[in-house]
Amino acid sequence: MKSIVITGTSTGIGYATSKLCIENGYHVFGSVRNQNDAEKVSSELGKNFTPLIFDVTNETAVKESVKIVENQIGNQKLSGLINNAGVPVVGAVQNLSAEEFKYQFDVNLLGVFHCCQAYLDLLGADKKREGTSGKIINISSISGENGMPFMSAYNMSKYGLEGFSEALRRELLIFGIDVVIIAPGPVKTPIWEKTDQNDILNRYDNSVYKESVSRIMHMSKKMEQAGVDASVIAKRALSIIENKKSKTRYRIDSTRMQNILLQLLPKRIADRMIAKRMGLIKK
Repeated sequence: MKSIVITGTSTGIGYATSKLCIENGYHVFGSVRNQNDAEKVSSELGKNFTPLIFDVTNETAVKESVKIVENQIGNQKLSGLINNAGVPVVGAVQNLSAEEFKYQFDVNLLGVFHCCQAYLDLLGADKKREGTSGKIINISSISGENGMPFMSAYNMSKYGLEGFSEALRRELLIFGIDVVIIAPGPVKTPIWEKTDQNDILNRYDNSVYKESVSRIMHMSKKMEQAGVDASVIAKRALSIIENKKSKTRYRIDSTRMQNILLQLLPKRIADRMIAKRMGLIKK
């Protein structure tokens, strides 16, 4: 049986992708952060789901998880590693702490590095393993191509992930391991539930940014509700794993035309359009 490692499988994209892969004959090793989630997801997805309890920011725990996977797959290669775990950090640069910036970087970028490095041998860097070399899929975002106010930490992590993925793809050609990016726009997932929105808004009670931060929080929730279903991302991920040839990057976005327009417009005009929408300028 072919096997895949997927991070962040408790909800959203990770859960949907795990479910689809299992339905198509794969064994999924899925990361969760605690025992309760491990038991819940295992009971729902069945015997072909093995929970790996670790936080992607914990390098030691990530490396320990490799032993569990290796014990089950023996001398076979993994078919894929899907780096999905991620969190958003929202706020003005003037108000964010260095710790918040670091946390965003640690989860969304350094966590991907930890997982890629730990699982490279199982994916095919160890040429003694049998089977076809696996693929790495990194879940990025349209935030890896367009910077938005109050999303600087998140933008930084996703821009960084895009560059990391491109460099790694070329580096791993020697092993036949491909690296592909999926860059979703708004997705119907509970990612914003991972943020304490009241805490964020309270921080700006006496700030010039109060109205604007409130707007972007509201807009983000609204776009999430109108976004693509996580199953759409899951189908693309499975297609990449199963097909020999794929593009290097897939953009999946319900607001595609809006974002294409932002990329085509001169930057100064785009700046003013976004600032007006956020209430950062009046004219």
